[in-house]
Amino acid sequence: MTDRDVFEYALLRVVPRVERGECFNAGVVVYCRARSFVAARTHLDEAKLTVLDPAADVTGVRAALRAVEGVCLGGDAAGQAARDDAGRRFRWLIAPRSTVVQPGPVHTGLTTDPEAEVERLLDLLVR
Repeated sequence: MTDRDVFEYALLRVVPRVERGECFNAGVVVYCRARSFVAARTHLDEAKLTVLDPAADVTGVRAALRAVEGVCLGGDAAGQAARDDAGRRFRWLIAPRSTVVQPGPVHTGLTTDPEAEVERLLDLLVR
């Protein structure tokens, strides 16, 4: 049997008008401590966004989602948080926010391939 590692994940939700509380899933962030792995994948459904808020800043929402992916990738271009270790980056990304892009609750699972989990969860819960 192949060893499986615990992973954590949170969905990224787009909340176009915070006062209304309406949201839809637009990405996932996955963290696996045993492998020092953190990654995010996003998919913005522009039609859903504009149905919930016809005046939504699509470019701004897309940029916010790309920024999450950038923090996961690390490097100086994504700011201070991107220079932290994988666990700190994940915790920073899942901290509650009252912005248009918000993290959902954290869930856990077991995996042999965290990278594959990112894609699986994106397909299952976002696309």
